[in-house]
Amino acid sequence: MPLQVVKLQAGMEAPHFELPDADMHPFRLAAQQDKLNIVLYFYPKDDTPGCTMEGNEFSDLEAEFARHDTLVIGVSRDDCISHASFRDKHGLSVLLLSDPEGRVCRKYGVLYEKEACTEQGRSVDGQPKLAIRRSTFVIDKRGKLRHALYDVHAHGHPQEILKLIKEMK
Repeated sequence: MPLQVVKLQAGMEAPHFELPDADMHPFRLAAQQDKLNIVLYFYPKDDTPGCTMEGNEFSDLEAEFARHDTLVIGVSRDDCISHASFRDKHGLSVLLLSDPEGRVCRKYGVLYEKEACTEQGRSVDGQPKLAIRRSTFVIDKRGKLRHALYDVHAHGHPQEILKLIKEMK
């Protein structure tokens, strides 16, 4: 069955979810409503160059996001142990959530089918592999999507998101 892709748009209600963080504590999006803005960014894989750069850049801006009542959260399909290792190795301060089954990734429309290939370029078993499209969602305190950005580039992206947060009233 082909993957059904949903594209979210600004003005929509942010899909609710609960996922474990790197320390296996549950995080519920609904619990943040009326308290904080959320920057929810989806990234492909822990400890890869682009994902490390993005995580470091978001972490470097943590205090600035906090001044604007904003929590930054990264989501990938890696497990909690991988997240903890990634966080600790690079000193990341962003909250990392684990979505191994891709449940939340599907809700936000960030999964796509990527052909699984061998080194010779042929499909391993003919089955497509699910991968994450690097994407970021800005959710306001009321739980509404203010921005839905798909296919973003890692470098410089956190600074662009901070600018969007500062423009929110």
